[in-house]
Amino acid sequence: MSGFVAGPPNAGNQTFRLAIRFALRELRGGLKGFYIFIACIALGVAAIAGVTSVSRALTDGISQEGQAILGGDLSFSRIHRQAEPDERAYIAALGDTSEIATLRAMARRIDTGDQALVELKAVDSIYPLYGSVQLQSGQPLEQALARQQDGTWGAVAELALLARLDAKVGDQINLGRSAVTITDVLDVEPDKLSSGMEFGPRLMISNDAVGATDLVQPGSLVRWHYRVRMDPAPGMEAVDALEDDIEATDIGAEWRVRSKANASPGLQRSIGQFAQFLTLVGLTALVVGGVGVANAIRAFLETKREVIASFKCLGATGGFVFQIYLVQMLALALIGIAIGLVIGAVIPFVAGIALSGVLPIKLAASIYPAELGLGLLYGLLTALAFALWPLGRAHDVPPTALFRDIVSQGPKWPRKRYLAATGLTVTGLAAIAIFLSHDKFMATVYIAASAGAYVLLVAVARLIMAAAKRMPPVRSTELRLAIANIHRPGSLTPSVVLSLGLGLSLLVALALIDGNLRRELTTSIAGEAPSFFFVDIQSHERDAFEALLRTEAPESELQSVPMLRGRIVSLNGILSSEYVPAKEGSGWILRGDRGITYDANLPENSDLAVGDWWPEDYSGKPLVSFDAEAAEELGLEIGDELTVNVLGREITAEIANLRNIEWQSLAINFVMVFSPNTFAGAPHANLMTLGWDQDVSPEKELSLLKIVSNEFPTVTAVRVKDAISQVNDLVAQLAWAIRGASSITLIASVLVLAGALAAGHRSRIYDAVILKTLGATRTRLILAYGLEYAILGLSTALFALVAGGVSAWYVISQIMGGTFVLMPVTAAGAALAALVLTVGFGLIGTWRILGEKPAPVLRNL
Repeated sequence: MSGFVAGPPNAGNQTFRLAIRFALRELRGGLKGFYIFIACIALGVAAIAGVTSVSRALTDGISQEGQAILGGDLSFSRIHRQAEPDERAYIAALGDTSEIATLRAMARRIDTGDQALVELKAVDSIYPLYGSVQLQSGQPLEQALARQQDGTWGAVAELALLARLDAKVGDQINLGRSAVTITDVLDVEPDKLSSGMEFGPRLMISNDAVGATDLVQPGSLVRWHYRVRMDPAPGMEAVDALEDDIEATDIGAEWRVRSKANASPGLQRSIGQFAQFLTLVGLTALVVGGVGVANAIRAFLETKREVIASFKCLGATGGFVFQIYLVQMLALALIGIAIGLVIGAVIPFVAGIALSGVLPIKLAASIYPAELGLGLLYGLLTALAFALWPLGRAHDVPPTALFRDIVSQGPKWPRKRYLAATGLTVTGLAAIAIFLSHDKFMATVYIAASAGAYVLLVAVARLIMAAAKRMPPVRSTELRLAIANIHRPGSLTPSVVLSLGLGLSLLVALALIDGNLRRELTTSIAGEAPSFFFVDIQSHERDAFEALLRTEAPESELQSVPMLRGRIVSLNGILSSEYVPAKEGSGWILRGDRGITYDANLPENSDLAVGDWWPEDYSGKPLVSFDAEAAEELGLEIGDELTVNVLGREITAEIANLRNIEWQSLAINFVMVFSPNTFAGAPHANLMTLGWDQDVSPEKELSLLKIVSNEFPTVTAVRVKDAISQVNDLVAQLAWAIRGASSITLIASVLVLAGALAAGHRSRIYDAVILKTLGATRTRLILAYGLEYAILGLSTALFALVAGGVSAWYVISQIMGGTFVLMPVTAAGAALAALVLTVGFGLIGTWRILGEKPAPVLRNL
């Protein structure tokens, strides 16, 4: 009985060990033909392991510097009102307490009248509790903020503010109704990350100086922070538990409480979401690389026809052959995975050095086994998913066919067990990617779209081949040969379309999303948005302020509403911290304070979706109008109740109607609009916008800004164009980062394309030799192959444009609620990239093939 055939009960183990021996012996011949295989796996694994490791390094860095970022072990914050004596006593009992106030204000040069929006921060004498403020001169912060000899208070400013005002250290600037002297430049602010999004440079003053500015009035948008340093400093678990206990008290219901374990939740969420996207991009690169894996295995098995035939003639079963080459594939995959893991492990250290001058925190660079293990798992599953099918097909190929066939006669289905194993592996790969994601819905959509694109690419390749096969004869010999190469058995069409299609589709989608976001910001939104938002207009100043605007800008359009800030405490009796939104990841409205207003009439730029508006003279129980989209995400309906905390009072209102809101215009609008009787007598400030129907010059806008700032120094003016410019810069930086990361997919596509050309090298040599023997010149063959690659590249580019365009449309219109426009430059860029890659790499490979001497090849036919 042959040694390959099953015998005793333990023959299965013996056969597998024998398969391992044969596999390792064959690998002694080197890795020739598998460099693309290894590179594809290594690239995808490195991307996933590197991205997840950098994300972990960032989040660990935030955790390790949580005290400095937060400014204490615990932080209590509230808008509008300082702590009452009993609240201050409760907080102070926890440890050393530092009081800080933050608000937006206008800083103005006394001599020129130039002004700039600043993020004002007033601190006490013991700030900061953790970390250190670094000033350019090196002097202590307390000394820099002290009262100067001329009676003004000192202030320190970021360099950006000095540049905007063309000021220098020693100059005086107006702040509210008083003047302050810039005594130093602020280089490092340890708790800057906890401030959230900022629209202006930092200006820091002493708490004692705030009263003189007259900026803090009833209803002003000032946030009060109380940071606590506990002695001894509690551990992460202890302070986290203390935070939960405090939130269950009356203090926790009114204040926003954070611990050093949750120092910057917004940043951590952003890091997690960005890392999730990049992980999915890395997974896409792995999937694209999987095509290269399948190509490499098919090409390798083609070169092993005689070896496999010999095994089978000696009694080897198909299963034994499968085991030999599965072991070889796993060994090669592990080599690629090991290379990828080494690169992924190094990336956090490199990123830490490269980003040291960019990020406000230090990456906690280390080797993270869990993240590297995730890369290992993804790499193995991807290799198996794309290897099982071609290995399974080799199981049932008879020895005679292996001896006789030079090229495959078309796709053949492997046995059911190999189909099932492939299906299970692919399902497991998708399940892990979804289960480990921050936003499971978006991960599911992304994976479904990628899978759909893959299936469509297979169909597109088949359609291209079918169309080429049914084309009528053409007169050009070169074009006829190109068309024949596209549909012949063993053609490069499926490999080229699959390898480039996914990568180009992803890049087209990202480019269109980026372009549409920029268009929305710079054209649509900027064109519809008002020119100015004026904040903190006190009620006793409102009429005079409006009169000034109508005098200085009579042709402008004004809109004014009362504005308060409130925090949703509960929904239908369920605490907001315990409320589960109807849609995953949709609880943004429950985090922190929200702007709210009241109105007797339906606000502009919105229309009723469900329900009726209250009468102008309504005087019943409090009612609220809610944003329809936000209500759907939270699972709220008309008749539901919500409780908000405003100015220390908890007010419960019934949802009377739902509104569709047009946010894109940036006109005044709020998620929650209450009936006027809800806040009767409550102190509040007013919000006003000013806009023109036609374009006005920047000089006219800045002139109006100067007049308003001089006449009403406590009113904060936000120039919309400046805010949009900042957001546009942020989008641009993010887009470059995403495009850079997504280029990994295109690199994988190029590798797979090169592998596909290498896999077809043998059959192309035969073609070229026969055609040259029959009289074809090198020029005509180059032209024929160039036309073939150009047709394939253009076909792939057209698919990428359609698939990427549909994906971008879905993101812009369905997820972001914007207006999508197809951009022809992007389309031309995709077509050009596909043509350059396919024609360029194709002709490079073809040039080598055309250099082969006919005689040696003909002797072996």
